[in-house]
Amino acid sequence: MAQTAAALDDDVDIAPASIGNMRLLVQLRWVAVVGQLVTIALTRYGIGVRLPLAELVAVPALLGLMNVLTWGLGRNRSGYSYLELLGALMLDVEALSWQLYFTGGATNPFIFLFLVQIMIGAILLPARWSGIVALIACCDVAFLTFNFRPLDLPPDLLATRFQLHLVGSLICFVLIAMLLVYFVVRMDLNQRASTAALAALRQRAAEEQHIIRMGLLASGAAHELGTPMASLSVILGDLAHHKAVRGDGELAEDIATMQTELARCKGIVSGILMSAGEVRGENPEASSVRAFLHDIVGDWQARTTTPIRLGDRFGEDVPIIADPALRQVIGNVIDNALEVSSDGVDITLWREGGTAVIDVRDSGPGFTAEMLANYGRPYMSTKGRDGGGLGLFLVVNVLRQLGGRVAVSNPPPRGALVRLSIPLSALAFGSKEEA
Repeated sequence: MAQTAAALDDDVDIAPASIGNMRLLVQLRWVAVVGQLVTIALTRYGIGVRLPLAELVAVPALLGLMNVLTWGLGRNRSGYSYLELLGALMLDVEALSWQLYFTGGATNPFIFLFLVQIMIGAILLPARWSGIVALIACCDVAFLTFNFRPLDLPPDLLATRFQLHLVGSLICFVLIAMLLVYFVVRMDLNQRASTAALAALRQRAAEEQHIIRMGLLASGAAHELGTPMASLSVILGDLAHHKAVRGDGELAEDIATMQTELARCKGIVSGILMSAGEVRGENPEASSVRAFLHDIVGDWQARTTTPIRLGDRFGEDVPIIADPALRQVIGNVIDNALEVSSDGVDITLWREGGTAVIDVRDSGPGFTAEMLANYGRPYMSTKGRDGGGLGLFLVVNVLRQLGGRVAVSNPPPRGALVRLSIPLSALAFGSKEEA
C-alpha cells in the first residue's frame, strides 16, 4: 500500500508546495537575468572581451519574458504539476548551456552552475524526474567540453588567462554557495509546510472518522432504547388511568413525574437521532438566530439555579433553520461552563459581518496551557475523568462542518472564554434544503 501511495504521489496533477517552489524558481531566474546582464556588461566594457552581444542578451530577455508570463498566467492557479516544474528547470538549464557555448564552453568556470540546477531538481522532483535534469545537464556539459566558441580575449589578457580562470572559479564557487544556502533552504521550508498541511488534513480525516463512529454508536444506542421506552410509555399510560392510581394522589403524582421524565428521555433520544442525520430535514424547524439562542439558554436555565446572563448585541435578527447538532454543541459549552462557574455564566450574542458570534464565558479556573494548545482534540480534558474531553472535540467538528470555527482563551482577570463563530449562510433556509 505504501508503494502504491508513493507511486500515486509521483503522478498527481499538482505537486506538493508547487506554488512556493515555482515562485522560488522565478526568483532564481531573475537572479540569472540580472547576473548575466551584469557579467556581460563587465566582461565586454570593463575587461574589453569581444562578445556576441545579440546572442548573449537574447537569453536574459527570453528568461525575463518567461517570468512575466509565469506570473501573469499563474496568479489564479492552485499549483503546478511535476512536468511543469521540470519544464521550468529545463528552460534554465538550456539557457545556461546557450550562454556557455558563446563564452568558452567547459573552459568557462561558470559551467559549475549546472550543479545548482541538478541540486534543485533533486529537491523539487521525484527521483525519475530529477534524473532527467541530471542527465540533460551532463549531456550539455559533455557537448560544451568539445563544442564551444572560445572567448576572444584582448592581447594584454592572454598572458593572464589562467589567473582569470582562477578568479572566475572563486566567483562561481561563492555564487553557488549563496544560491544553494538561500534557495535550497527556502525550498526545504516549502516542503515542510506542505508536509505539515498534509498531516493536518490526515488528522482532520481521522477526527471525522472518529465522529462517524461515535455517531453510529449513539444512533445504535438510541434505536435500542426506543423500544423499551415505548413499552414504558404504554405501561405508564395504563397505570395513570388505573382506579387504584387515580384514587391515590401521591402515587398519581409519581406516575406523572415518571411520564414527564420519560418524555424528556424520548426527546433526548430523538435529538441523538437528529444529530446523527437520521430524521433531519423531515420536519425542519424555522427559527431565527436570536430565538434559537434564547431558547437554548432558557432550556439550560430551567435545569440549574446558577444564573445564566445573556447579552444580545446581534442587531437585526436573521431567519434560520434550527440545527439540532448545533443546539447540542452549544448546550455542551454551556454545560461545561456551568460545571466550573458557581457564580454564573455570561453568554454574549453579536455579529461580525455575515457571521454570528456566540461568546460563552465562565469564572472558573480557565483552560490549562496544554488545553489551549490542543483544544478540539478528543479526550483532552481538565476534568480528569475517563472519556472526558469529547464535548469540545464535538463542538469544534460540528462548527467545522458548518464552515465555522471555535476559539478558546483565558481572558483576565479569570475564567475561560469559548467563542463560536458560525456563518449565517450555513444556517439559512437554502443551505439546509439543498443539503
